[in-house]
Amino acid sequence: MNEQELTKKLELLKTEHRDLDAAIAALTEAGSTDQLQIARLKKRKLKLKDQIAIIEDTLLPDIIA
Repeated sequence: MNEQELTKKLELLKTEHRDLDAAIAALTEAGSTDQLQIARLKKRKLKLKDQIAIIEDTLLPDIIA
């Protein structure tokens, strides 16, 4: 993947991450008793966070000073 494709994918992942965050908050505020669904959403959110970190590291490599 080139830099432009990675940047686009990064934005899509960040959008999905925010959407999952909103969904988890809505379920929690609504007093949802479906803890399994909330746990699955949180697990998906963590996977997205890991993917975001990998792409960000690829786009912005560490510079050794």
